[in-house]
Amino acid sequence: MWVSLARIWAVMLKELKQLSRDRMTFGMIVMIPLIQLMLFGYAINTDARHIPAGVVDLASNQTSRSILQAVEATQAVRFNHNYLSPQAASGAIVRGEVKAVLILPEDLDRRLLLHPNSAAQSTSTTLARPIGQWLVDGSDTLIAATVRSLRTMPLNDVSGHPPQTLPPTFEVVQWFNPEQRSVVNIVPGLLGVILTMTMILFTSAAIVREREHGNMEFLINTPIRSFELMLGKIIPYVFAGLIQVSIILAVGHILFHVPIRGGLMSLFGASLLFIFASLTLGLVISTIAKTQLQAMQLTVFILLPSILLSGFMFPYQAMPVPAQWIAEGLPATHFIRMARAIVLRDATLSSVEFDAFWLLGFILVGLLAASLRFRKKL
Repeated sequence: MWVSLARIWAVMLKELKQLSRDRMTFGMIVMIPLIQLMLFGYAINTDARHIPAGVVDLASNQTSRSILQAVEATQAVRFNHNYLSPQAASGAIVRGEVKAVLILPEDLDRRLLLHPNSAAQSTSTTLARPIGQWLVDGSDTLIAATVRSLRTMPLNDVSGHPPQTLPPTFEVVQWFNPEQRSVVNIVPGLLGVILTMTMILFTSAAIVREREHGNMEFLINTPIRSFELMLGKIIPYVFAGLIQVSIILAVGHILFHVPIRGGLMSLFGASLLFIFASLTLGLVISTIAKTQLQAMQLTVFILLPSILLSGFMFPYQAMPVPAQWIAEGLPATHFIRMARAIVLRDATLSSVEFDAFWLLGFILVGLLAASLRFRKKL
C-alpha cells in the first residue's frame, strides 16, 4: 500500500510541476471563475433600464414636455431621438435605432381634459381615451414588458390632481412579436451562439494541429505564403457554417414557427460575414496556443462572453456601460443584432450597415494579425 501511495504521490508532483509550467492552463484556472463571477454578478441584469427610445411630439407644448419628463423619471427609457412623423419613427425601429417610440398627438390637452382623472370627468366609470401611443419592438420580450409597464402612469404631474387608479393611459402597439413568444427572439440569437462555438472551435486548433501532427515540416518546404495559408484554412469551414445556418433557420421555421420576414440573401450575407469573422478569430487563437488543449481553453474564454454579453440571453440595454464596451468588441454582438433585425424586422444589409462594416473590418484585421503571427518555422 505504501509503495502504491508513493507512486501516486510521484505522479501528483509531476502533474503539479507540469501545471506550474503551463501558464495558459494555470491562467484559465484563475480567469474562468473570475470572469464568470464578474459576468453573472455585475454585467448580467434582467431589469431593463435606460432603453433607447424615440419620441414623436406632435403637440409640442408644456404638457407634452411634462409627460416626457415623467416617463424619463422612471429610468425605464431614455429619449435620445426625436422624429417628425410616426413613419420616420417606424423606420427607426426597423433599423434597430430605438426599441420604442412614444407618440403624443396634437390634441393631447383635449384628451387629458376628457380623462377620468381630470376635473371635467371625475367619475371613474368614464371610458378613457388613450392620451398617446407606444410603438414597441416586441422581438425582445423583456424590453417589451418593461415598456408595457409604462402604459399606466399617475398624471398628477401634468393635470394637477393627485394620482389614482387609472385605466391604461397609453396605448401599446407591439411589433414583430405580438404573441410575446420567447422562441421568436431566441432562434435568431442561436445563429450567433452556435456559429461562434463551432466556427472558432474548428479553426482554433488549425495551426496547433499542424505542429502536433508533424505537418509543419511540409508547410515550411512549400512556397505558400502566410496569408494564403490562413485563407486556405478557413474557406472549407465557410460551407459548413452556411449548412448550419440553413438547418437552424429551417428547423426554427418548421418546428417553432419563427417567421422569416427579411430577405434570405440579406440574412446569408450577414451570416457569411460572421462566419468569416469567427473563423478568423479562431485562427488568431491558433497562432497563440501551443497545444490543442490551450486552443480549446481559449475558445471557452471567448465563448462565455459571447453568450452572456451579446444580447442573446439578456438585453444589451440592461447591461452597465463597461459591459457594453466589452460586448461591442465581440463579433457575436453585431451578428445577433443583424440576424434579429433581418429575420424579425424585415431589415436589409443597408439598414444594419454599421454592424456589417464592423464585421468586415474585424475580418481584415484578424487575417492580418494571424498572418503576421504565423511563422513557417519549427
